[in-house]
Amino acid sequence: MKWIPVGIIDNVDASHEGIKTVELMNPRCDFSDSSDVCVSIITWNMNGQVRYEDVRKLVGKERKYELVVIGLQEVPRKNILVLLENALLDSHVLLGKAVMQSLQLYVFGLKNSKQYIREVKADKQGVGGCGGLIRRKKGGVAIRINYKGIHMLFISCHLSAHGHNVEERNSELRHISQSIFSKGWNPYARPPQVTVWLGDLNYRLQGINTFPARNLIHRNLHGLLTSKDQLLQEAERGQVFNGYYEGTLSFKPTYKYDVGSSEYDTSEKVRVPAWTDRILYKVEDKDNVDACLHLYESVDGIYSSDHKPVKAHLCLTLNKS
Repeated sequence: MKWIPVGIIDNVDASHEGIKTVELMNPRCDFSDSSDVCVSIITWNMNGQVRYEDVRKLVGKERKYELVVIGLQEVPRKNILVLLENALLDSHVLLGKAVMQSLQLYVFGLKNSKQYIREVKADKQGVGGCGGLIRRKKGGVAIRINYKGIHMLFISCHLSAHGHNVEERNSELRHISQSIFSKGWNPYARPPQVTVWLGDLNYRLQGINTFPARNLIHRNLHGLLTSKDQLLQEAERGQVFNGYYEGTLSFKPTYKYDVGSSEYDTSEKVRVPAWTDRILYKVEDKDNVDACLHLYESVDGIYSSDHKPVKAHLCLTLNKS
């Protein structure tokens, strides 16, 4: 049997579904027994800087999530894991990590969670880039975990920058999809039931200049900009993320901010704001697993980067019938 990619694209045809926008369920998770696994998923491009106070804001005060998945890009040359472990010290322990220079992914679980783990594996795939003091690596890092009988795959990415590199980003996603966990692949291993992609995917706004875009954002009309979003456009064309789900982009574009402020880029480049930072998911085994999205938002109170972090809260339930 040949290696089967993790399902980011299908053959381009008339039946493609694109990315499906899903409304939030009951916005907050109540951590009831009706869900088997509640997962907090976080992505953040750190821009090579970190403060412990920001790490604490990043993980948040709610500590009931069974799994906390944190994907980081442009991580500074510091031991970020120690800061994350300290921030989660009272409630969670590290279950798995995947690190490729400045691109890092961590999965934490509640202190009693190790008894529910059947498998944890990590992999990584580079697609280029290694410049600057923080070695800005582009590619994907992944963790596969079987937790409480639910087979999950988390892939954190950092793709090529700039608005004109749409096809390059599409190609990088395909390459990561086809390469992750392909070495030593066991044809009898169970495929993931739930796949989550997160990270700085770097897709921009197409066909609008910076000042009209900022004017809409200033008037809280940024929802109108979703029609200009390259990622949604490429998915609609059947190029990437066929059949994946994403929460409504109700938060403001997460890039590019002036560091230390809530103002968009005031440099001479005055970049067009964009939703570069995303979290998408797909239930591959709909007969046996249900997924509910309870939160999808940016963390606007962190100012140390030119990106705002993005969070999602996803609750998974096994169909036990």
